[in-house]
Amino acid sequence: MGDPAGVGPELVVQACADARVHEVCRPLAVGSAAVFRRALAHLNLPARLAVVGDPADDSPAPPCIACLDVCGSSAMDAPCGIVDARAGHAAYEALVAAARLALAGQVAAVTTAPLNKAALWKAGHEYPGHTELLSELCGVTNFAMMLYLPPGDAIRGRAGLGVVHVTLHQALREVFAELTLERVLATSRLAHAAMWELKGAMPKIGVCALNPHGGEAGLFGTEELTVIAPAVDSGCAAGLDLHGPHPADTLLARARDGEFDGVVAMYHDQGHIALKLLDMQRAVNITLGLPIVRTSVAHGTAFDLAWQGRAQTSSMIEAIRVAARLARERALARRELQSAGASAQAALPIGQTKG
Repeated sequence: MGDPAGVGPELVVQACADARVHEVCRPLAVGSAAVFRRALAHLNLPARLAVVGDPADDSPAPPCIACLDVCGSSAMDAPCGIVDARAGHAAYEALVAAARLALAGQVAAVTTAPLNKAALWKAGHEYPGHTELLSELCGVTNFAMMLYLPPGDAIRGRAGLGVVHVTLHQALREVFAELTLERVLATSRLAHAAMWELKGAMPKIGVCALNPHGGEAGLFGTEELTVIAPAVDSGCAAGLDLHGPHPADTLLARARDGEFDGVVAMYHDQGHIALKLLDMQRAVNITLGLPIVRTSVAHGTAFDLAWQGRAQTSSMIEAIRVAARLARERALARRELQSAGASAQAALPIGQTKG
C-alpha cells in the first residue's frame, strides 16, 4: 500500500483494476481495506474490494480487487498529504506482511507503493527506506537498488537499461568514505546478474567514474585510480563484461543508445537523475540481492498530488509487469534446476541467479 497519506492507495487500486495487470498476474492488494475503499470511492472506480483471508484463496474476477487487510484502524486517521506516524506505521505493516508472504512462497512477487521515510521514522521504524528494511527482513547484506527502464522509445537496447547504485540513501559527504573496491565489485556483480536475467544473455556493464571527467588522471580526485578501476579489472578477470570508469555525463547517454545494458553508478543522484530524465513515468525500482522479487515505482509519495486523482499509474503498472516477468523467470530457472537433478532452493536472489 505504501504511505496512506500519499498516492500509494490510489495507485494500488487503479493498477489492480487495470486489464494490463490482469494479463500478467493475479494482483493482491496488501494494506488497509478501509483506506483502499476510500481510494476507490474517491476515484469513482467501477470496482469493489473483496477482503480475503489467505493469498491462496481464489481471486475474485475483475472488477473486484482482492485485498489482504493487515493494517490497524489508525491508518484511516492519518491526514492526507502530511507526514504522520500513523501513516508511517501502516506502510511498515503492509510492507512486512507482503515480504513475509513472499518469503513463505505464498505470493510470487511484491510491488511496493512509495512510503515516506520521515513518517516511517516518526513511527519508530528507523530505516532509510524500503531497500534497507527488506534486506533486514530477508537476512541479506549484499543488496543494491536498480532503477530499470524497459525497452521503448527512450531506451534503444533490447534488454532495457538498468542503473545500479553502489551507495544509496546517505549524505553526499559520506559517499567518499563508503566507496571501496569490494563494494564497487559486489555492486557490479549484482548489476551483471540482474541484467543477464532480464536480457537472457551476457550483459555489457558500464561503470561510472565518481569525479568530473573521470578524475582527469588524478587531478580532480583519485578514486578512479585507487578504487573504481581496480574493481573493474577484478570484475573482468572474474568473467564480467565491465567497462570504465567512464565520466557519468557521457556514459549514461551511451547506455541510452544501446551501447551498455547496465550502468553502475557511485551514488544516488548520479544514477537517478539521468534515468528519470529519460522516462520517469515508466521507470521501475528493483531491489537486487533479495531471495524474493521486489519491484516498486520510481517516485515518492507525492503529497502534493495525493488524494486528488492526479497521480499517474504508469510506473506502478510497469513495476507490476516487471515483477511478474521476473517471477516467471525465477520459476522457469527452478524448474530447469529440478529437471537437471539439482536440489531446488527456496528462492533465487535477483543478482545471484546466473553468470
